[in-house]
Amino acid sequence: MPSTIVLEEQVIQDLPTGITIRIRRTAAGEGRIWLEGDGLPFGNRDLQFDEGGKLVGSGTAVGVCAHPL
Repeated sequence: MPSTIVLEEQVIQDLPTGITIRIRRTAAGEGRIWLEGDGLPFGNRDLQFDEGGKLVGSGTAVGVCAHPL
């Protein structure tokens, strides 16, 4: 049976590709995943999930994804 963990924030830096993956739970309970780095040719990615884990938004940004730290 699968188990669930509650994660406030996790940052993974992949040094060979220069990509950083930031996974965060917002104060509202939503989940956010940011993919940042020079290794993404079409810009940084931002994915937003609702409290149930359903994808509710996504976007691409050239430059740095704006996100609260």
